[in-house]
Amino acid sequence: MVDVFITAASTIAVLMLATWLVSGVVRNASIVDLVWGLGFVLVAWAVFLRHSLETEIGNPGRVLVPVMLTTVWGLRLSGYLGWRNIGKGEDYRYRAMREKHERRFFWVSLGTVFGLQGVLMWIVSLPVQAAVARPSASDVFGWLLILGVGFWVVGFAFETVGDIQLARFKANPANRGKVMDRGLWRYTRHPNYFGDFCIWWGMYLIAFEAGHWWTIVGPAVMTALLMKYSGAGLLEKTIVNRRPGYEEYVKKTNTFFPGPPKP
Repeated sequence: MVDVFITAASTIAVLMLATWLVSGVVRNASIVDLVWGLGFVLVAWAVFLRHSLETEIGNPGRVLVPVMLTTVWGLRLSGYLGWRNIGKGEDYRYRAMREKHERRFFWVSLGTVFGLQGVLMWIVSLPVQAAVARPSASDVFGWLLILGVGFWVVGFAFETVGDIQLARFKANPANRGKVMDRGLWRYTRHPNYFGDFCIWWGMYLIAFEAGHWWTIVGPAVMTALLMKYSGAGLLEKTIVNRRPGYEEYVKKTNTFFPGPPKP
């Protein structure tokens, strides 16, 4: 299993180093967000290729399930973020860091932006790495795998539909400055983040069925990121001040897990 971890880490290191160099040329660290989903896709396929070269695949279906699920999720996410962000300049988070460190930002960003995201990518992708390299020996698709795929489907639906609904809402000039509180956004303030939550716990169930219970660290870290550090938690700190009407939206809508609107 060590060779699998090294393969994944090497793949991520090359991707992040290349992205960091490009960011210096274009002076935009935001491109790291565009390769976040793509990085998981590369990890899944790198581990799959290593596994297929070294071991005869007894049940290709079991190996391809996590690979294909990761591929669909990662390409959709990177494609959506590219469509939404390309041409709009550097994100305010990275601009603030650039202003703070000034000329040193390029070198500082290697560790604080690209290196950090690379480490997080490696940890979060542990269920995929393990499930692809050491799938269950059984030819029967067990209930945990089926449940995991079910979680993934629910998560993918939430984040895809949520993103589409938000994009259409923003595209309407009449909604400028208003709070999106329709569709899935009526039941949770962050359907896209909840979707990611379901996807990665679904991936964990697939790995768990193959005996890799210890990979729980992956979805646990992703949950912390989504709910507190870089997802919903970070957004909620500033959006009340930036978006009139959001405070009222908070009072009647669940933060993360979907539920009926409050009266």
